[in-house]
Amino acid sequence: MAAVPVAAHATANCEWTGYLGNDYAVCTFDPARDNIRLFNADATGKAYGGFRALGRDIWFSGKHVIRFAMNAGMYHSDLSPVGLHVEEGVEKHGLVRGGGWGNFFLRPNGVFYIGKDGKAGVMETEAYAATGIQPRLATQSGPMLVVDGKIHPAFLPQSDSLKLRNGVGVDDKGRVVFVVTRGPVRFYDFALFYRDVLNCRNALFLDGSISSMMVPAWGRRDESEPLGPIIAVTDSLP
Repeated sequence: MAAVPVAAHATANCEWTGYLGNDYAVCTFDPARDNIRLFNADATGKAYGGFRALGRDIWFSGKHVIRFAMNAGMYHSDLSPVGLHVEEGVEKHGLVRGGGWGNFFLRPNGVFYIGKDGKAGVMETEAYAATGIQPRLATQSGPMLVVDGKIHPAFLPQSDSLKLRNGVGVDDKGRVVFVVTRGPVRFYDFALFYRDVLNCRNALFLDGSISSMMVPAWGRRDESEPLGPIIAVTDSLP
């Protein structure tokens, strides 16, 4: 079944797309040209907790404004990241390779990263660890949605687990593709959308019920707070 546009409500980077009865907000960026950044806490170490505080901090810097933002992975009760978290080449939290409970540990899990060469990728955790990549930006989450063109083996086509979801993938042109669902969807359908519609051979689930997005051009700023890590695309002020 082909994907269909939901509405003419689109920007140069974001649009709504329908597939298999579900609607998805899809935002696509070129990692070599667009300023994609990862955030968790301000200069004092206080977690932003949401788009409002992050946007205020960026605005008052006098240098940038947010064009897009989305929650960027799972976090602890103090809003610190569960897994690998690298901001502007500085590792704030290390890669987690052990086991545990919950979606993060539904193996294979993985890492979204952007290298210092401007190239982006999504990679299964153990494969990522073996490469020795030194990223400019990285966030770890789980489960992987698509691994080398294959749907995560734990996903069931008829699963009754329907939730809001968001994720990230890298398409066949090397672009970073962020997606937030409009309504609850199953993992399997979400993974199919990434693979068969967005042409992402690798894609990573970021989180579920708190999935949130900020797109100022749409007048949209979700208020699902508190949030832990946040990924944002910023523009320089003239």
